[in-house]
Amino acid sequence: MNDFTFWSPTRFVFGRGVTDRVGEELAKLGYKNVLIVYGGGSVVRCGTLDRVKASLDAAGISHVELGGVRPNPEVSSVRAGIELAREHDVDLILPVGGGSTMDAAKAIALGTRYDGDVWDFYAKRAVPQDRIPVACVVTIPASGSEASDSAVISNDELHLKSGCNTDLNRPVAAFMDPELTFTLPPYQTAAGITDMISHIMERFFSGAPAVPVTDNIACGMIRAVMDAAGRVMEDPNDYDARANIMWVGTLAHNGLAGIGLKTPGAGRDGDWSCHGLEHELSAFDTSITHGAGLAVIFPAWMRYVWREHPERFLEFGGQVFGIEPIDPAIDDLSEIDEEITPERAIEDAVEATIDELQDFFVSLGMPRTLGELGITADDIDTLLAGLKINKGERFGTFRTLTLDDARAIYESAL
Repeated sequence: MNDFTFWSPTRFVFGRGVTDRVGEELAKLGYKNVLIVYGGGSVVRCGTLDRVKASLDAAGISHVELGGVRPNPEVSSVRAGIELAREHDVDLILPVGGGSTMDAAKAIALGTRYDGDVWDFYAKRAVPQDRIPVACVVTIPASGSEASDSAVISNDELHLKSGCNTDLNRPVAAFMDPELTFTLPPYQTAAGITDMISHIMERFFSGAPAVPVTDNIACGMIRAVMDAAGRVMEDPNDYDARANIMWVGTLAHNGLAGIGLKTPGAGRDGDWSCHGLEHELSAFDTSITHGAGLAVIFPAWMRYVWREHPERFLEFGGQVFGIEPIDPAIDDLSEIDEEITPERAIEDAVEATIDELQDFFVSLGMPRTLGELGITADDIDTLLAGLKINKGERFGTFRTLTLDDARAIYESAL
């Protein structure tokens, strides 16, 4: 097990009806004047925003609002939020929504306490030193932003999507009511499940040796969310399934699934090549849902790199799907016409594992190819230009990739 530092300062308030306790809980923590950040879609239509505001009013907490934050939040809305936060001298940023809203709120929290432009943090020109606290009302389980150190925003002018990782991003509180997710469209539910599984796999496939405790936690979470996914697709109002999905989404990205797997010198607990490759897709076309892009990219990356550390894929396949390599010494091969060598047995098991994973994503309604997302071969040069800015010419810890490798992965996913 490699050395690690694990810190999770977020207070989780989880269960039915906690949306109506937001004001009460924040008052206990001493907050008096908050900026509410939201997108303007379902949180308005379903009454969630009104419930949050009513709870704040009942607790005597004043509030101002920034609405209209889009998926793949753009830096212009962050800048508008910074102006509001400064003008009203708020002491807390309160996003109500999913990952995009939470990430925008985190950027506002950092930018409000910074004299320069907030994009400096995402362009790696500056390191955050301070922030206004953030508390989250989670309506879409996917990003895990309610407990993570990360936030990702877009800059349409530069055609870039970039992240900023700092423990200052970790929210002080997260309010998580699974009942708020009953009305999520199946596609959004599926994209969220894909995203949280990807967060776990980025860490599992870090290039570090096995860590049995963490590996079992990681694979157990994936099995749990896969089971819940099937149940919730049949019955969107299955509370226990929704609750399991929501909690896995949080644990998938708060660092727990990467303890001891951080590659020395890597700087983060995971590989994150697939997230980097996908971010270019949703920067190129902001209508592409992050989880949908990952459903295509992750299997393509896996097929390209697995030979670097096949033992990790065998562990993953065995724990998640029960796939084990054929052993010619003990297995009945009477129905197999060709010779099975140990090398061939490993390759078959790994390929079966990747196929099972991709078939699961597709069974939820996720795309199999980039073409289904509207990406063509002509777009790859644009994707690589952004990737070079955000990830550099060499990146990845499971296997170091070049931009030529990235091109090959994109092409294989078309």
